[in-house]
Amino acid sequence: MNHPRKPPEQRLFDPKTFEDETTWKTLNTHDPGIFKDGENYYSFSTDAMYREEERPPFRAGVQVRRSKDLVDWEWIGHAFDGVPEQAKEWTGAEGLWAPDVIKVNDTYLLYYCASRFGTRQSFIGAASARSPEGPWTDLGEIMKTAEGDDLEVNAIDPNVLFDKEGRLWMVYGSFFGGIYILELDRQTGKPLAGGTGTLLARRDRNVRDGAIEGPYLVYHPQHDYYYLFVSYDSLFSNYNVRVARSRSITGPYTDYLGQPMTDTQHAEPSRIGVKLLGGYRFGTGAGWLAPGHNSVLEDNGVYYMVHHAREERNKSCFHLHVREMSWTKEGWPLVSPERYAGEPPRIISPSEIPGNWEWIIHDPDTDSIVEAIPNSLLADGSLSGPAEGQSWRIANQEIIELRLSYPWHGGETRKLMSCRGSIQPAWDWELERATLVYSGLTENGIAVWGKKISSLEAY
Repeated sequence: MNHPRKPPEQRLFDPKTFEDETTWKTLNTHDPGIFKDGENYYSFSTDAMYREEERPPFRAGVQVRRSKDLVDWEWIGHAFDGVPEQAKEWTGAEGLWAPDVIKVNDTYLLYYCASRFGTRQSFIGAASARSPEGPWTDLGEIMKTAEGDDLEVNAIDPNVLFDKEGRLWMVYGSFFGGIYILELDRQTGKPLAGGTGTLLARRDRNVRDGAIEGPYLVYHPQHDYYYLFVSYDSLFSNYNVRVARSRSITGPYTDYLGQPMTDTQHAEPSRIGVKLLGGYRFGTGAGWLAPGHNSVLEDNGVYYMVHHAREERNKSCFHLHVREMSWTKEGWPLVSPERYAGEPPRIISPSEIPGNWEWIIHDPDTDSIVEAIPNSLLADGSLSGPAEGQSWRIANQEIIELRLSYPWHGGETRKLMSCRGSIQPAWDWELERATLVYSGLTENGIAVWGKKISSLEAY
């Protein structure tokens, strides 16, 4: 059987790995942007590292990593030697945040931002190069904001993309006034006009300080939608990824239930946007905390979500995660419960599906790590457990319909939910073996994960 190969070892919390940045691989990756050039994949990420007094001094300039397969990463270095002059003068920042790279004609453009944490004294700049590995020439200011501005927009977290007509856009912003988009000049990479652009999403300032950030826009030609990914809540504890979509790049963006991402008056604040990914734990081992600030890669028709996540055992340690994405028939994205390990696609035999499984519901109201609950799929189409009505069936070769009972919103009451999703091969990073995973959406747009924990060796 064509199982995934065992991926290279990724050492988690180990003080020895902090001493030499060339050994970091996935370690110390925060707010990763993803970019493919030829046969190489590149991750550009925020200047961040685990800090202790005896560790090497902090270095700034945008971290750059390279991979041939999205699994094994090597350290390339820094795009800059410190913070570019204009960004430093405006913000006083010690490092750069949330870089994003795009290729325009024969030129690579790297967009970066600098800011004073928790303020709107912020700066978005750009640099150009003939190679994604540099050298980079700073082009200076794209836009900047200041404390005391009449508008509450914040010039951080740039993501640059082409729309389906070939026009160039930048989506940006966080907290405060929300997420905005403005058009760029294809020749200069700078805004075509003044102003802040068009508002795409925001949150009520009275709800977790209006925490919404890390915007990333993707156009899917088959479904003919633009997808806006954002991160909610605290990047140290309950960070999570949400998505909404629109037929137009400038919105409006609505979620599974049709709620606009700009609505701060009517909908329940924690339930706007489809929550695709939050903190989770499979089995009895350590889980992953505060996953978020994602980018998305389309590679020959296959989509991947790239994000950072923190170790549950030490939230000061954060890593690069790559997850393969799938899409529902209705055109909503889903992400794999397990990190990508190079697993090849294959047809899943119905005989492989029954067995012991663990399930995670990404409840949008949950502020903590979601623990998996065991519930086996039985060969007769039922699920183990006392609840009546639980069942599963193969709707077609790829789609699995599931009725699953689950404790809802942290209470004792169990709710029966209907869900449609798919089962795919994956590598079990917790148990270190091949497995199957399930990813689906319920009838009200709640993401459901499943992972088979009984061995596949019998098949």
